[in-house]
Amino acid sequence: MMANTVSAQMAVSEAQSPEHTLITRCLDGERAAQKELYQKYSKAMYTLAYRITNNHDLAHDVLQDAFLAVFNDLKSFQSKSTLGAWIKTIVVRTAVRQQKFESRFERFEEHHDHGIPYEQFASAQLEKAIHNLPEGYRTVFTLVEIEGYKHQEIAEMLNISEGTSRSQLYHAKKLLRKQLKGEHNA
Repeated sequence: MMANTVSAQMAVSEAQSPEHTLITRCLDGERAAQKELYQKYSKAMYTLAYRITNNHDLAHDVLQDAFLAVFNDLKSFQSKSTLGAWIKTIVVRTAVRQQKFESRFERFEEHHDHGIPYEQFASAQLEKAIHNLPEGYRTVFTLVEIEGYKHQEIAEMLNISEGTSRSQLYHAKKLLRKQLKGEHNA
């Protein structure tokens, strides 16, 4: 009987902890609480993102994306760890994902530049050019060059042949070069 009372008291005190109160306020859409949560963790999380990416701009991007995920997924936080540890996990995953994207895009630039000075284009221009690719080209290009999938995996996912996947990638790269060259000459 005594153990049940202690468990109940611990559950009540946990539910009333400042962290739980802050989470509840954020979930209620209280902007001041969201700002408080961001200010409480942003410096440490930026430092973590920077240590992983070794790039200040990329670390800022990671921090922004991670906190968007935090606020979108806060309702799924289950208090199995501290809020800080949960946020740290999101930051690490976001940083690693962003770093993979950056390295794949750099490899794409190194192997497929064909005279196009990619460094002269803003990331928004590159993103726009990729976005303007036809759906099939864009999907295969994204899965191979950005997400790192193999043609066999893509063929299974999209229910197409490996040859179709390879062809889509070839044509996507060709069209992307043409679009970027057109913007470069404009």
